[in-house]
Formats: sequence, structure tokens, C-alpha cells
Amino acid sequence: MAGILRIVALPLLCFAQEPPPAAPKPPAAPAEAAAAPAQRTTINLLGQTVAGSGESRRNENVQFNLIDTATMKELMVRLGTSATIHSESKADRSYFGGEFGARAGTPLHLPGGVGRGWHGALSFGHLNSLLSARTFFQPGSVKPARENDAGVSLSGPFWRGARGAFDLSRQAIRGNVNGNVIVPLLNERIPLATSPRLRAIAQRYLDAYPLPDPSRPGLRAVNVNALQQIDTYNAGGRIDQSLGARDSLRLRYQFTSQQIEAFQFVQGQNPDTSTRNHSSRVTWVRTHSAATTFDFTAGFDRLGSLLQPDQSWPDANVGFNNAITSIGPSPIIPIDRAQNSFRAGWQVRQLRGNRQWSGGAELTRLQVNGLEQDGSRGIVTFTNDFGRSFIDNLRLATPSQFVRAIGSTIRGYRQWLPILFLDDQWKMTANTTVNLGVRYEPVPAPTEANALDKLPYPCDCNNFAPRVGVAHRFGKQRAGVLRVAYGLHYGTVFATTYGQTRLNPPSYRLVINAPNLDDPLAGIDLHNLGAVRSGRFLISPNLVAPYSHQYNLSWEPKLPGNWKLQTGYVGSRGVKLFQMWFENRAHPVPGIAQTSATINQRRADPGVLEVFRIHNSSRAWFNAGRVSLILPRWRGFSGDVAYWFNNSLDLGNDYTATMGGADARLGRSQSEAMVHADLKGLSAFDQPHALLSRIAWQAPRAGRRLLRNWSLQGVVLVKNGTPFSVESGGDAPGVGNVDGQGGDRVHVVDPGVLGRTISHPDLASQLLPVSAFRFMQPTEARGNIGRNTFRRARIGNVNASVSRSFAMHGETRLMVRAESVNFFNTPQFAEPTKELLAPTFGRITNTLNEGRTFRFTARLEF
Repeated sequence: MAGILRIVALPLLCFAQEPPPAAPKPPAAPAEAAAAPAQRTTINLLGQTVAGSGESRRNENVQFNLIDTATMKELMVRLGTSATIHSESKADRSYFGGEFGARAGTPLHLPGGVGRGWHGALSFGHLNSLLSARTFFQPGSVKPARENDAGVSLSGPFWRGARGAFDLSRQAIRGNVNGNVIVPLLNERIPLATSPRLRAIAQRYLDAYPLPDPSRPGLRAVNVNALQQIDTYNAGGRIDQSLGARDSLRLRYQFTSQQIEAFQFVQGQNPDTSTRNHSSRVTWVRTHSAATTFDFTAGFDRLGSLLQPDQSWPDANVGFNNAITSIGPSPIIPIDRAQNSFRAGWQVRQLRGNRQWSGGAELTRLQVNGLEQDGSRGIVTFTNDFGRSFIDNLRLATPSQFVRAIGSTIRGYRQWLPILFLDDQWKMTANTTVNLGVRYEPVPAPTEANALDKLPYPCDCNNFAPRVGVAHRFGKQRAGVLRVAYGLHYGTVFATTYGQTRLNPPSYRLVINAPNLDDPLAGIDLHNLGAVRSGRFLISPNLVAPYSHQYNLSWEPKLPGNWKLQTGYVGSRGVKLFQMWFENRAHPVPGIAQTSATINQRRADPGVLEVFRIHNSSRAWFNAGRVSLILPRWRGFSGDVAYWFNNSLDLGNDYTATMGGADARLGRSQSEAMVHADLKGLSAFDQPHALLSRIAWQAPRAGRRLLRNWSLQGVVLVKNGTPFSVESGGDAPGVGNVDGQGGDRVHVVDPGVLGRTISHPDLASQLLPVSAFRFMQPTEARGNIGRNTFRRARIGNVNASVSRSFAMHGETRLMVRAESVNFFNTPQFAEPTKELLAPTFGRITNTLNEGRTFRFTARLEF
């Protein structure tokens, strides 16, 4: 499952700039390069890999949703985060999460960007599976796949007073994707149900899986190849028009389109996707004087996403709490979303003596239209229940739970988002610069265009975000520059967050425990749903935008020669992060058997079923240190190395939380009454240690002709793996507390296993033995094991490239490049199966990256 991922723009730290001109501005810190995967562009295209940051190509078997903050989540799971110290921040941008390496929001105003004279380029890139290596679990040869990229760009003086540029590119991906899925064994493929209708249902579910390899009896992990097709188009243009000595106009338009026919290891596993993005800007710039400029910008962005089930499986999502691979796409599919953003703003910049200040305002009108679901196709869950295993229940077609959302969830949300900002940079002395700034970004409550939803929270109107930074250059020769900064930075309330209300009446979410799959809604009057018990999505009346206190301290001593060193600390405290509380759970009731069938009878509120309530109740803590060293150029060699160590904690949800779909369940507690006591632990992207090293060699210009214009580059990234939790994998008697919500953990009986890194498939079962744990009993509220107490295997990756440029006629140059990602074919292992009831518990069954690949590119510049 892959495609265009909307990167939600999040705020960064505020840091003082160095005192100009007494101390030169330092180069970009090497550690920032590790954040590059999150710093691509607003549209992230499948298959693009930031090799210079040490990233390895993703294994497309890794599934993630194509909306909201999914890009950041997927990248942080694969690569973790970067302890990032930014040398500056700009008040006209939105910053939040920058200490983790998140990218600053794109500024509204267009900067100058088209050079003089005619310039152009033609480029072509090719990747072919003929030169790719197998992934760790892949038997036999690599199946055919290819990727072709082509692009053209041209810029120059279009007419009098106007300079323009345009670009056009296409990416085409064809062929096989390889990955592992967990399936029923051959001797488990025969239905056990006696009813012909139930037997047919069970057979359809079993037929959705590929057959296991008969040469490897007893293994549930099946390595599968499946075809996918992805077509991506990008087109854009820009014109800078002079309107006289003092005025200029800048216009830009960008369009991106992507169509995905998704791969299917299991029937309907991934949705087919169509995404189209439009972005346009027009900026008027007036130069009042040499010291004062004024910008006014209007813009329009539209992101349309259509995610729909593959024709092979339009039916319900069938899940097994990760004991085996689920059937069908996520319950939130289909999604048909159109998000329109109308933006306008102005900015004034002025330089007076030793002070440089800027200020401005922006206003955005946000429209989110479309259809979004959570269970409209149905959600069927099989688990160990009724005294039987989940496999036997699958063969009998006797699930533990059936969920169905009924009613229209088409909505049109409208929201105004104003921003005011002011920055003042003051050169207090020859060696000291002070930055003062404030950003005011209230978050008014949205409305629904047809009055179908009434959102209960008011405007979050007190969002003043002060920031201060000081940079001091010491007079002593080697003392260097010291910086210290503090900033308060706000996030936003996502449309996905408040949009959960669309699942309330007149829509209904029905939960049937121990249903009859022949007619799971039997006994429910579908013509009078107002009298039927249903689930509820509630929003706290005090809901506000999350924010964080962010601070840093860094020192850059002056070293001999051209050596550059930066040491520093960066930290933050995230406050009022989003979290879903799962309420009205079932409790033990005297006289009622504590089974799955009686869950709805044991709920405290007899008028409704499960209740999901969104709060600002999660918090987060982050502390990190970083050291980076830039080596001077010597005999054609140059390089840098960065090391950072950090600790990241939260109460179950981090700064990327939206509360949409599966995202809400990441911070689900085992017990309704012990939310925070149960969830505090390491963040999902915590990595104590990380090292990034890059080295390059450029052939001497005066050397032999055969070696001239050659260059070699290498990148090494080594990081700890991210943490994971051990869960029961069910909620039924004998596995969980039978309260109607999953996420139950287990009891640890051998504390010696805690904190282990599960590093390799050959060792995983020994490091994480079943005997070290036991299930909780129905009368217990929670298992005693903590959250994220284990860690998956480390990340270790090497990328390399070789390139050469050829001088041709005039300024025309041809550049050719060969790049290898994952040069040593090092697997990046996924976490092991973490559900105790799963037959593959403790085993690593997949990788998070592909095998070694080679990409060849040619670029003609003229």
C-alpha cells in the first residue's frame, strides 16, 4: 500500500541567528540530514529515497494510510527521529515537532527564484530488478520490476520584464512487490461449520490467502510476490514579472497526480488510490526603500484523495488481532476527500541600524468535503474465544465481534484559521544578537456546512507563542559561539480529529458481540435505528490545539583550519496532545457470565455501546544531546559525522496523533480507569543512540584526464531500533479482561526478558520466549507488563554512489550517476509478532526495507 502522503506541516524550534557579521553563519548541521525523509516536499511520492540521509528503500509490504500524519509515522517507525538543532526559525512559518526532525511548514509568500538567462535540463532515471538483491526472506530469484523516471525543465526570459520556468516529470513503477504474510496452514483450510451459509463464508475467508509453500510444512509465514502499477505526474510553472522599479509579481502553479493499482498479497489487502494535488500562489512584492519591503500573497491548494477497496475484496475487513494477516483493506476505507485551502496574507520586512524586524498576518479558509468511514463495510474479528483457537473460530465462522457503521458520513467542514506574527532581531552588541518573536494562531471551532454535526468545543483563542533566542560570540580566539533559545509552539486540530463526529447519529455504529455471521444484524430494526444502542464519538468541550515548550543550548567552538564542531542539547515538553479514551466498557457484574457474548449487557450506560472520547490528555517529554563534526576538504576528500543520543517518553500518543482510525488505538489503555498509569512509556520512535557519517571524494581537476570530473560518495547510518509492546492479542476469557476493547497486555513471569532487543530471526524466539509471559484473567484490569518494554533490531545501512560530468558544447554538461541504496544488502528487521496468542509469537517474519538496488540517472543541462 503506497501513494502520495500528505505531510502535515508542523512547527519547529525557535533559535537565534548568529550575530551578523561578527560570526559567520554555520553550515547545515550533518545530523539534520537524518531528518531529510520528513523534509521531502508537501507531497511525498512512493519510491523516492533520500539516500544522502542514510535511508533505505522501504519494503512496500509495510502498510500505512495515505492521509494526514501517516508519512511521519511511517518514517519514524522505519528510521526513528533525529535530535535536530535548527540555527534559525521564521515567524511566517508553522513550527511544531522540529526537535524530532519534522519539516517546517512551507511559507505562504513566494521568494525570488528564477535566474537570468536561458537554462534547461533533461533527465532520465531507471531502476531494474535485474540488478536488485533479494530481501532476507525471499526465496528464489527477484521477480521482474522496474521504475522509470523522466523529466524536463526550462527557465529564461519569456518576454520583457518577465522571467519564467516550467517543469514536467513522470514516474512509472511496474512489476512485483515482495513481502511476507502470515496465513492459515494447509490442514486448516477446510471449514468446520455445518451450516451451508456459514461454511461458504468460512471458505471465502480461507480462500483469500495464498497457499503456504508445501516444501516448508508448518510455517505460517509465506513469501509472496504481487503486481502493482503506479503512475505519478508532476507539472509546474512559474513567472516573475517586473512591474517597474519598485514592484514585481510572482506567480506559481504546481500539479501532482498519482494513480495506484495496489498489490494484493491477501485478497483486498490494499486499496486502489487516486490522488490529485493542485497548488497555486501569486505574490506581489513592493520595495518601498532599500530597508523596507512589503509582500502580499494569495493562494489556493486542493488535495483530492480517493481510496477504495480493490475489486477482489469489497467485503468486510476481517481481522485476527495480528495473529495472522487480516483480509481486506483498513476499516476506514473507502475515503473520498477533497480538501480546499484558500490563503491570503501580507508581510513587512525592515532593516534599521542594528535591528531587523518583520511582521505580518495570514488568513486561511479551510474546506474539507467528502466521505470518510470507519466500519461501513463491516469489521469482523476472530480471536481465541468460546474455548477455541482463533483458527477454529475462523473455520467455524464464529467471530467474537462484528462492527458495522450505518448511515451517510458525507460531510463538509468549514474553518477559519488566522495567524499574526512579529519577529525582531536586535544586534545588542558587536558580539551578541537577541531574537524576540511572537506568533498568535487561534484555532476557531469548525462548522459543518449542512448543520449535520455540532462540534462542542469553542475557539481556542489564547494561542500566543512567544520565542526568544540569544547568540553570543566570545572574544577569545577559540571560544566560538554560544546559543540558547526557548519557544512555545502550537499544533492544530486536524479535520480527521473533529471529523470523528460524523459517526454519531444520524449515523450509527453497531457493535454485536458473538454474532451469527449468517445474519449479524439479526434482531436490529434498521428502519428505527434511533431506538437501537449505538457507539458514540465524543469530543471534549475543552478541546484545544496541542503545544510544546521547546528549548536548546548549543556551542560551536572555533577550530583550527576549516574543521567545524557543534555540540548541543535540545529538549521539549509536549502538552495537551490528543488522546482517545475508550469508555463505557464492560465490567464484571454479579450474576452475568463474563464472556464475549455478554459484553453489551455489562456496559455501565445501558443506552449506548462503546464510547470514544477525544481529550487533550497525553503529554510527552524529549531530551537529546548531539555532536557533529564537519571535516575540511583534503586532497579531494570531504565529510561529516554526527552522533546523537536521546530519550523520548509519552502517555500513549505523540505529537503526530490525529485520533483517526487505527491512530486512536495506539494510545488505548487496558483499563478504563487507569489510562495514564497504564500508558506512560517510551515513545514509539524512541532511539537512544544514532550515528550518521558521510564521506565524498572529488577527483582533482588537474589529474589525469581519465579521472577528471569523477566523484564518489558514501553514507553510513546506524541507529537503535524502535520499541514495541507485548500484547495478549485478544480480549476473550483466558486472554484478556473481556471489556469489549482490545490492546490488553500480559503478565511477565520472567522479568529478565524486559528491555531486550529482538535482533535477528534466528535468535528472536529465544530472546522472547512464550514461557516468559502469561495471559491475564477476566477479573484482572490489566497485565503487569509495561508499554514499549522491548526493542526491535537496530538500523544499519550503507548507501553509495559514483558520478561523472562531461563538458560538452558551451555551457552544456552531461551528468551520469549510479546510486546504490542498501549497498551491503543489510536487512532492517521488523518487530517480531508481539501478540502472545499468535502461533508466530516472538518470531520476526518481515523486513522494513528492500534488498540492494541500483539506480542509474542521466541529466543533460544546457
